[in-house]
Amino acid sequence: MPSTNRTWARWTSVLGVLLCACLVLGRSDLPAQDMEATLDLVSARRTFNFFTWEARALASKAAYGLLAAERYMDDEAQSRFVLAYLDDVRESDRLSSEIDRIYADAEIEDPDMASQTVRAAYAMLRADMARRAPIAEAILESQVSQALADGALGVLASILPPVSGTFTPLPTILVISPRDRIESISQRQLVAGLTAAEQNTMEELVMEALPDVSAYVTEIGGLAAYPAMLLETGSISWVTDVVAHEWVHHYLTFHPLGWEYMRSSEARTINETTASLIGEWAGQQLMLRYYEPLLVQDKALPELLKRVEEADGGTASGFDFRAEMHHTRVVVDGLLAEGKVSEAEWYMEAQRRYFAANGYRIRRLNQAYFAFHGAYASTPGATGTDPIGPLVRRLWAISDSPADFLRRVAPIASLDALQSAVQHAEALSRGASVEVRSAYGIISGILHDS
Repeated sequence: MPSTNRTWARWTSVLGVLLCACLVLGRSDLPAQDMEATLDLVSARRTFNFFTWEARALASKAAYGLLAAERYMDDEAQSRFVLAYLDDVRESDRLSSEIDRIYADAEIEDPDMASQTVRAAYAMLRADMARRAPIAEAILESQVSQALADGALGVLASILPPVSGTFTPLPTILVISPRDRIESISQRQLVAGLTAAEQNTMEELVMEALPDVSAYVTEIGGLAAYPAMLLETGSISWVTDVVAHEWVHHYLTFHPLGWEYMRSSEARTINETTASLIGEWAGQQLMLRYYEPLLVQDKALPELLKRVEEADGGTASGFDFRAEMHHTRVVVDGLLAEGKVSEAEWYMEAQRRYFAANGYRIRRLNQAYFAFHGAYASTPGATGTDPIGPLVRRLWAISDSPADFLRRVAPIASLDALQSAVQHAEALSRGASVEVRSAYGIISGILHDS
């Protein structure tokens, strides 16, 4: 009976979606409010409950703030604590995979019995990690704050808003783009842990109800709630990058670039690229200060402050994912500009299979995929020929410091404003160079005369 009820509930949901589609579709000029209503209906059973999550997260932070056990550790002890916690994250992942393997093995007659020891070890480890997570989070917050302060990003020696993040299961994101162009026109936060099959089903339901849009469901590594939502991972360099990245989003919330995030795709790309650049820089500073032995073996981090202007070449031989993805985006943009939507979608599917054949198992490659991943333009790839990424990287390269860069970019919320800011910064940079050369000539003349 429970199985029958679930089946009936699912078909009721599907029929409801299709009925809604019949009522609000049937024309190409679908009003935005109708699209949003349809998306609300399709995703209603899968929507992430931010209110409940926020209440629990803030209560946990407040309770732990009264203890602050990390105050009694020196820098070395704090770093050891964080690394030990991340070691347990990796062990937790290993045990979870082992449990999945046992239940997937058709030759194991009693998976409950076969996995009993592993499940007990997993439960014990997770309980211990739950007690230690607030300490690891507090240490990382302090370390990121110090890296940001070293870059003069604070106000009167304080980082505002305070760095705050917590390890948590992250919601998945439903991204909507029109089929005839690449642009994120709507996003929904869905429950954490959706399987690939469930993600596919959600996308198909949306695209069946809204034939003129492209849908893509993706997992994320962090989300700028407050405290920031952090994906649990065993990589120290990745964690430090993300904590700093999400702080930039928090900071920009109080500036035009943050105000326009949800209303403008241009502002969203500028915002995400800015957060990526400062996040990578702060992560590098933190690694150099607290985890230097792991700097190279964990992840090769970007050169301090200065960035290359053109696409990195990737590997000298073999498959170059970034270059191929860049080429794919350029071709798709060209086809869509010519109104060849079906041809663009056929090409993206062919390319998806090509990526999969070369070890990059992309579940779905469509307009919404590019609308989401193209917003992260700190490195070329899914952005194609979008000028925003190169312009933000140019502003980064000619800024005197991370603080100078963030001060310049915070008021910007459009491509036109970004172009003007870069031109102004380049003019100032050229003027400063002329002054330096002039001063050098005067000093050289004085020394020569003497």
